[in-house]
Amino acid sequence: MKRILSYFQDQCSLRWAARGLTKSPRWAEFAVGLEAELPRLIELLWSLYGSRPDFAFQFEELIAETFEAFCARPGQLREYDHMHPPETGLQTDGSQVGAVAYVDRFAGSFRAVAERIPYLQELGISYLHLMPFFLAPDKENDGGYAVSSYRETDPALGSMADLEALSLKLAEAGIALVVDFIFNHTSNEHEWALKARQGQQRYQDFYYMFADQAETVEYQAHLRDIFPEHRKGSFTWDGEMARWVWTSFNSFQWDLNYRNPEVFRAMAAEMTGLANRGVRVLRLDAVAFIWKQAGTSCENLPQAHTIIQAFQSLARLACPGLLFKSEAIVHPDEILKYIDLRECQLSYNPLLMAELWEAAATKDVRLLSLSLAKRHHLPPGCAWVNYVRCHDDIGWTFADEDAAELGIKGSDHRCFLNDFYLGQFPGSFSRGVSFQYNPLNGDRRICGSAASLAGIEKALEEGSAAMLESAVRRLQLLYGIAYSAGGLPLLYLGDELAVLNDYSYLQEPAHAADSRWVHRPRWSESLYKQRTDEASVAGRIFQQLSLYARLRRRYKLFAVQALTVLDSGSKAVLAYHKQAEGQLLTVLGNFSEEAAVIPAFRLSALLGERQGENLLDGRIILPHEDLTLEPCELLWILTDFSAAD
Repeated sequence: MKRILSYFQDQCSLRWAARGLTKSPRWAEFAVGLEAELPRLIELLWSLYGSRPDFAFQFEELIAETFEAFCARPGQLREYDHMHPPETGLQTDGSQVGAVAYVDRFAGSFRAVAERIPYLQELGISYLHLMPFFLAPDKENDGGYAVSSYRETDPALGSMADLEALSLKLAEAGIALVVDFIFNHTSNEHEWALKARQGQQRYQDFYYMFADQAETVEYQAHLRDIFPEHRKGSFTWDGEMARWVWTSFNSFQWDLNYRNPEVFRAMAAEMTGLANRGVRVLRLDAVAFIWKQAGTSCENLPQAHTIIQAFQSLARLACPGLLFKSEAIVHPDEILKYIDLRECQLSYNPLLMAELWEAAATKDVRLLSLSLAKRHHLPPGCAWVNYVRCHDDIGWTFADEDAAELGIKGSDHRCFLNDFYLGQFPGSFSRGVSFQYNPLNGDRRICGSAASLAGIEKALEEGSAAMLESAVRRLQLLYGIAYSAGGLPLLYLGDELAVLNDYSYLQEPAHAADSRWVHRPRWSESLYKQRTDEASVAGRIFQQLSLYARLRRRYKLFAVQALTVLDSGSKAVLAYHKQAEGQLLTVLGNFSEEAAVIPAFRLSALLGERQGENLLDGRIILPHEDLTLEPCELLWILTDFSAAD
């Protein structure tokens, strides 16, 4: 195999020389990276496409197009590349704080987002993920995830030139632009799909298509329905082509055929094009689904990792500062497989999100503690993106085997959690909404804003000051864990102002069938004006999250990914340590609506026999006295072992 790969590499070099690429003024600089990456890239892509007769041509074109992207990269981005390769990037900088929002709902346009940069700076944001803003079908577009063109934007938001201008302004403010790389599928209105419908075989090969429905049966037997309320099965009949098209998510989203090397090459060009617009992080959407193989679930197959690693290799040639973030909402063991410096340096942490809400419902942190101890560790240089809410639903992604260790039956526990967050379980504080109920297996997911799920909506409805106090503290607690657990915290914009569920989506025909719109908030000018009023709910949440961000910038130990889970002595109190440079941070969080007492003997062990300062209010915590945590109270206790006695 080494001989074959060496011969192939030599032949490619000859073809690039024959095309005159090696005479380009920038080739010598490009060749430095190419020499380092070429053997790896050839090996990765050969494993996928080596048996195809068109592979040599496609590979030659791939490198030529990557070189073009390298030459087109703006000077300020090339400078950023030199300063921030993945090994030293923002993913390991503890001062980073992320935010995510829809352009139209947060501000209205790219230009308006730029006007709100001072607001983001108030929150300490250094990483802004703008939800899909590409050209998409007017009606059916899955919240922008059905892309009709990766090179055009939704005209209502502005142009690509406006996006580039925004990226520059964000960079000047120290904020990295994060964008979705939706590479599993396109909309059925994409140019490639339209040409396929016209009968062009080349573009029909860009997708998975079947003339006979029987051809889909072998696949379908092993596939799950992603949106069971909307449709059954993963294939859609297209009358114009007289073909069945693979559509994992929605009938208007056509899955790309990565068995075709031209598809990989085409999407690589879209990737480098986005990077050259000023995008610094790509959120890789639906990573688990990008390779199909009969007789399997077509999720998390080894070839999916190969494709991502090959994209990463190309990024290091054309745009070395570009980072990848994995979106894999799958079993925790599978999530970890996507995280590596040579694959995805960042990854969503859906397990932490789900188990924060699980602990809030049960007032029992044992499952959360077990997972943090067992599954929180990552390869050096990589980091979790820790979030409390996002644009999507909450799926209860804990591992059944973890639950079983605690005597919990996973399926029953998920039913309880769904009932609790729908507000149907006695004593529930939540106002959640059901998403995608599957009557065949009882599966469903939960939608709702963080404030409504945490109890603020119900407390306001019932006029209970005690309930409201617990709910506000609960939301602060959940985000306080996300900001301190190790990794990059991600704030879903709207949560910082305690935005409640928006039920008006039911009156919008384009949104009424998708309950996720209940928690996709519009900008609220009235709540914005309350952000400095600490007597208001919005002000209390805003000020607390701003404090978390300031403390992250001040103390280096927040850059440490690792944590040590501790036994607090109370099933309601989560406890863990983070340590760096002679400083120890003890995080204590009471998930109960009742006060919890940490006895002096146990507190002394937690603090290492030294007094500490609660960074959140300046209070001195003495190790030889009992400590009472109020309902849903969070403490960040700093002990400085480097200070003299």
